[in-house]
Amino acid sequence: MKDATKLKIYEMIPGTLIWTSFILSFVLSFIWPIFVICFIIAFDLYWLLRVLHFIFYASYSYFKYKSTIQIDWLGKVEKIPGWEKIYHIIYIPTYGEPVEVLRTTFNSLCNSSYPLKKMIVILGGEGRVEQDFRTKAAQIKKEFGDKFFQLKFTIHPDGLPGELKGKGANANWMGHKSQQLIDELKIPYENLIASYFDCDTCVHKKYFAHLTYRYLTHKTPTRVSYQPAVNYNNNIWDAPAAMRVTAFGTIFWLLMDLMRPERLYTFSSHSMSFKALVDVGFWQKDIVTDDSRIFLQCFFKYHGNYAVEPMYVPVSMDTVMDKNYWQGFKNLYKQQRRWAWGVEHFPYMMLNFGKDKKIPWYKKLKYTWNLTEGMYSWATAPILIFVLGRLPLWVAGRGEVSSSVIVQNAPFVLEWLMSAAMIGIFFSAIISLLILPPRPKDHPRWKYLIMFLQWILLPVTLVIFGSIPATEAQTRLMLPKKYHLGFFTTPKVR
Repeated sequence: MKDATKLKIYEMIPGTLIWTSFILSFVLSFIWPIFVICFIIAFDLYWLLRVLHFIFYASYSYFKYKSTIQIDWLGKVEKIPGWEKIYHIIYIPTYGEPVEVLRTTFNSLCNSSYPLKKMIVILGGEGRVEQDFRTKAAQIKKEFGDKFFQLKFTIHPDGLPGELKGKGANANWMGHKSQQLIDELKIPYENLIASYFDCDTCVHKKYFAHLTYRYLTHKTPTRVSYQPAVNYNNNIWDAPAAMRVTAFGTIFWLLMDLMRPERLYTFSSHSMSFKALVDVGFWQKDIVTDDSRIFLQCFFKYHGNYAVEPMYVPVSMDTVMDKNYWQGFKNLYKQQRRWAWGVEHFPYMMLNFGKDKKIPWYKKLKYTWNLTEGMYSWATAPILIFVLGRLPLWVAGRGEVSSSVIVQNAPFVLEWLMSAAMIGIFFSAIISLLILPPRPKDHPRWKYLIMFLQWILLPVTLVIFGSIPATEAQTRLMLPKKYHLGFFTTPKVR
């Protein structure tokens, strides 16, 4: 069978799974409601266990995060012989974002405890907005040009063959251009740590010191990526409630996964060895989710001997906003759909698993399950719990089986399970208040109460900004290529 045929079959698997679940749940609710009721109860019980699992891991991860940022990482680094040889190269691709956003990113770099003269910063613009980028680059150079060891600017030409218009193509161009610079500076690739940041990424002041320590003390530092805790709270106080809840959902998901490195992929802002980047030819330039694909590129390059290490020092980015609520909600939906397009890794992964005989079977099984279960739950769980879960009860209550013990007791069982699962919402509300950045002076104190009460919106946001965009993404992957997603650049509004 040709690779193209295999690829198309693999592309259809995720969407087939979710639509089979939805259709069977609907049809069987009329044909065999008792079975569907039992399935929904079992599914809700499973979800309750997932909530408890989430509370445990997210709690532990939060306390580890709080303790990690208290440590003097630069002091620990300076005790390691030869640490002065380590440099950092920081890639910041941009496409039309306001200079105010870029300025806050550069200010966060300048506030770093790690020596700035050990940093090479690459700001990469797009040729299709070249004049706009040159104007902003000139402003950034004026303000920050003398702060770092090197500050360079690249412009990615528009319309290069084999590229998808998006961040990955820009990053790939930046990577190849920077390699020429590194060769001129004669910095060994093993002594260079690369960080790939969104243009609104603000790093914690101890980020690079902690990253350097982790790199220097790892047994195989060039065979791992480093994934920080991610906060979407640069502008969290100004964002609408639904957007805040969705942003915190992503924060908690990533916090939980930090405690389970076997499930980690690189996501959004991350760091890794420059040597590994060169080995795989930098970020892939023809896909949407290049930030997580880079992990799989390295994983297959090294025949499974590559992993992601959690970092409990945070980076922060913007919550989705726009000039009006409606446009903001549209942007949020498109952002979530773009993230859900990470399902494009499934066919890539399955095709490469079939070709690479050196990867142990248990690793293939683990990564296949983690990605499949994660994408399936993302799309199906909210709808099965909050929408389709009530249909078989309604059908059974009006039919001949209405007197069944299961039918009569099912509403009480489901209500109890949902009430128990509410502890997850309460926990999320508490942790969200602890993670919040300091309250701006122009926001009243009573807004803390709003920040707590906003979590009643969680069931709605899980469906509208979780299940539906995830279902759309996986459905599009099933269809011909013209329906596949392109890259959506989320507008940055402060």
